[in-house]
Amino acid sequence: MRRSAFILAGLAAGGVVLAASAVSASSDHVRPDFADARPLASPIPRETVAYDGPYAPGTIIVSTRERRLYFVLPDHQALKYGVGVGRPGFTWAGVTVVANKREWPDWTPPAQMLLRRPDLPRHMAGGIENPLGARALYLGGTLFRIHGSNEPDTIGEAVSSGCIRMTNDDVTDLYGRASVGAKVIVER
Repeated sequence: MRRSAFILAGLAAGGVVLAASAVSASSDHVRPDFADARPLASPIPRETVAYDGPYAPGTIIVSTRERRLYFVLPDHQALKYGVGVGRPGFTWAGVTVVANKREWPDWTPPAQMLLRRPDLPRHMAGGIENPLGARALYLGGTLFRIHGSNEPDTIGEAVSSGCIRMTNDDVTDLYGRASVGAKVIVER
């Protein structure tokens, strides 16, 4: 297993701190099993790395500059995942929490996105064609999520409207590890 040193010092001065709030979503239709989804290999393999930072196990740290997400583990380690991040003009930083989690989430584009892209559907049921992918972790006090993607070639790129994208395999792994209420730190 490849190991690399990883030290995060926290948010840069002037970082935005976002308040946590509950996000609700519900659906009464059946979701596909992840096994039914076509496999999408990550162009950036998941790995365990050394971690000497100040955050407790269970914390999620997103480095938008690196385009990596770290999930802090016990014993001075972290899981490192490749992610897609916000394109220029859609980057953000702050501290929030995982407010909610959903398997095969429905997608309702926010009003701000519909103003930019009136061609988008007003609502899309969860499933393999849904842009939120297999799992979503809703970030409290924001319009953003950490979610899967059916476009693995966007991982490692700055292409989203602010959400953090992962492959469906990686977001499913993170979903099983992260708890509602977990601290999320997004750094530029």
